[in-house]
Amino acid sequence: MTTRLLMYLAIIILGGLIGANIKLKENFIKRLGSLQTACLLFLLFVMGIKIGMDDKVINSFLSIGLNATVISIFTIGFSIIFTFIVNKLFFGGKQ
Repeated sequence: MTTRLLMYLAIIILGGLIGANIKLKENFIKRLGSLQTACLLFLLFVMGIKIGMDDKVINSFLSIGLNATVISIFTIGFSIIFTFIVNKLFFGGKQ
């Protein structure tokens, strides 16, 4: 576990150093967003495969979905309430 975390941190630091110190071609920079999207989609695909292979997750899918729904509703609701309160207290209710 620790070695994976260190590997992730090393990769992030390496990417930051490359981005800060090496002049990348403008063509590569333009395509970087598409590359990030493709990598994210691949990551989500692999995570879906791993979740689909876990019988405990599949068997408790409804309860996990219900918990996720309740957490999402409370998160959205309290975010709206907190934003409304902060807006009234600090900005006098101005838009």
